[in-house]
Amino acid sequence: MIPERCKVEQFFGEWDARVEHVACASDVDGLSMRELLQLADPETMALWEGLDLGYTDTLGHPLLREAITEQYARMTAAEITVCGGGAAEAIFLLANVLLEPGDHALVVWPAFESLFRIAPALGATATPIELDAENGWRLDLDAVRQALRPNTRALFVNFPHNPTGALPTRHEFEQLLELAREAGITVVSDEVYRGLEHDPDAMLPAACDVDEQAVSIGVMSKAYGLAGLRVGWLATRNKRITDAARVLKDYTTVCAAAPAEILALIALRAGPRLIERSRRIILSNLPIGESFFTEHSDAFEWAAPKAGPMAFPRLRLPVPVDEFVADLAREKGVLFLPDTIFDMTDNRLRLGLGRSSLPTALERVDDYLASRAVPTGS
Repeated sequence: MIPERCKVEQFFGEWDARVEHVACASDVDGLSMRELLQLADPETMALWEGLDLGYTDTLGHPLLREAITEQYARMTAAEITVCGGGAAEAIFLLANVLLEPGDHALVVWPAFESLFRIAPALGATATPIELDAENGWRLDLDAVRQALRPNTRALFVNFPHNPTGALPTRHEFEQLLELAREAGITVVSDEVYRGLEHDPDAMLPAACDVDEQAVSIGVMSKAYGLAGLRVGWLATRNKRITDAARVLKDYTTVCAAAPAEILALIALRAGPRLIERSRRIILSNLPIGESFFTEHSDAFEWAAPKAGPMAFPRLRLPVPVDEFVADLAREKGVLFLPDTIFDMTDNRLRLGLGRSSLPTALERVDDYLASRAVPTGS
């Protein structure tokens, strides 16, 4: 089973080392090791200093799983499975557990590639449920309902959403889970940006707390600024899914890296401080990004995000977004992500709000547009 090549990883593999400013990152500025260790309590510091670099618990360190449960209302440590390959491994495991040849899945669209490229490689089909760009990237529940088939087995969702920053209301999210429950399908909820809502009161409940058949996916990469740890997890009260995923996991990462687990434990115990740090970076960049794209309204159509470290403005210039992105990267060392990576043709680009270097990057974009005599919007 070999999926199509992952466009986003190929894209960053081509450009990352060639630019000074990655203005399309899906995460926030990473913490340094020094910063993270300064957050350790006496117990976790003792674990770090006395760490044995052998194999770890295949399900995840017991203290780590206990710390993960603090994010949920109804989960126990026994229902958490730590993935040493991050959220991508969790998605891979779940797709393999839930889908067989001839099955059907629904995927909220646009989507992180793992959410839709694995299904076809398994002999299943995936139907995109497009968010409504004209209405603030709204999720259309009727479209979900109409796309259901007798062989639909799973619904893959991602809120807060990558790349649009969309976020449904709590009522809409609970309606979605109820619709899936009535249809007898499993919701796989990619919640890696949970906690990064621009309005904290808008945070959705975890799917695994609302529906005992649903699965929630989390990771240290996004809200915590620790992508290098590669620690993710899946959480569900569905024992059949948990058992099957753990069997398959013995053939993928087996266990997480011992240092990464203890560092993740340190971070989770200081979780509110790290999430607040991430939100502070995002919210300081949000008005800067909005002002820039509004000022250049002849070149871009701004679409305000509701959550997470990304926005998805549309390029209005008479040039394909791929060409614009490549030329900007070569000329000014600033990298945006074109919507073609998401198999879209709407001439949009992903903006990352999680890097403190964004204001400097946008100054370079301003210079680039001025050098091409692109007028400033009124």
